[in-house]
Amino acid sequence: MEQEKLPERPVIVIPGDEPGQFAGSRHVARLERCGKVRLYKGRPRDDAEKLQWARDAEILLNSNGGIAWPGELLRKLLRLKYITARGVGVDSIDLPAARELGILVSNVPAKTAPVVAEHAVALMLGVARNMAHHMRQLQQGVWEHTVDIYLRGKTLGIAGTGAIGGWTAKLGRALGMRVLAWTFHPTPERAEELGVKYVAWEELLARSDVLSLHVKLTDATRGLLGTNEIQQMKPGALLINTARGALVDMPALVEALESGHLGGAGLDVFDVEPLPADHPILSCDRVLLTPHNADQTPEGLDFVNGGAVDNILAFLEGKPQNLVT
Repeated sequence: MEQEKLPERPVIVIPGDEPGQFAGSRHVARLERCGKVRLYKGRPRDDAEKLQWARDAEILLNSNGGIAWPGELLRKLLRLKYITARGVGVDSIDLPAARELGILVSNVPAKTAPVVAEHAVALMLGVARNMAHHMRQLQQGVWEHTVDIYLRGKTLGIAGTGAIGGWTAKLGRALGMRVLAWTFHPTPERAEELGVKYVAWEELLARSDVLSLHVKLTDATRGLLGTNEIQQMKPGALLINTARGALVDMPALVEALESGHLGGAGLDVFDVEPLPADHPILSCDRVLLTPHNADQTPEGLDFVNGGAVDNILAFLEGKPQNLVT
């Protein structure tokens, strides 16, 4: 279907740049040369404010994945033709509704993969050496020695071998770990490229000393790691999640940590974000938690900001790229 021609200077809305991730970027000027840019700082208070901000947008740059666009809101944005996420995840956008309405949706794949993979490995190392606990003890004046985990020679299980999972596998191998992997669509070529062995999901759970999650959040992966799957994991294993919080049944994870079945967890993503101060995971020992900031380095920010603007410019040229609808 031929793309509908947009006005000469389309309205481009950035609806809730909080924390400030696009404001101040060198890429803002690139957008301003081709459209009327409206950038809102802070999160919208409610759906009404969200609609007010985006009311005449032809293009949305959703710089905050925590701002959701369900079908009932998309249907009220009568001028909207295109949305680009500022990153890989598009689970905040109702894709079936967008498809029904003829709204194209893109993401920014792979750009920050090495940045996020580095964060995943940092969490893995920090949990293995119980660094958060040691720091808390020192702050309280306690000089304590514990027996921690040496990762060389241990088995790293990678769930999902896209760009981020692939980079994490390579970094795990650099640490001297054995790397197993699982994905929905394994190929011999990808296994050889990454230096991994693909196994069944149940085998990955049973053999991994560290399990690192890197799959997209879809209907097929929501709750991927529930009570049954956690119980299949090796006693004392570590869980790392830099993908999406909803992949994991958090009450089941908390129970496994408190019972000692799991040896620790490093999480950058949660079932509720921002993380409430009374969330049960905060009372668990041997956890290392970060506020969904795995790609938050100057390089990572520039990669995804530039990628989102590249998507918009390609759309305006009639050559949309990185489409997920």
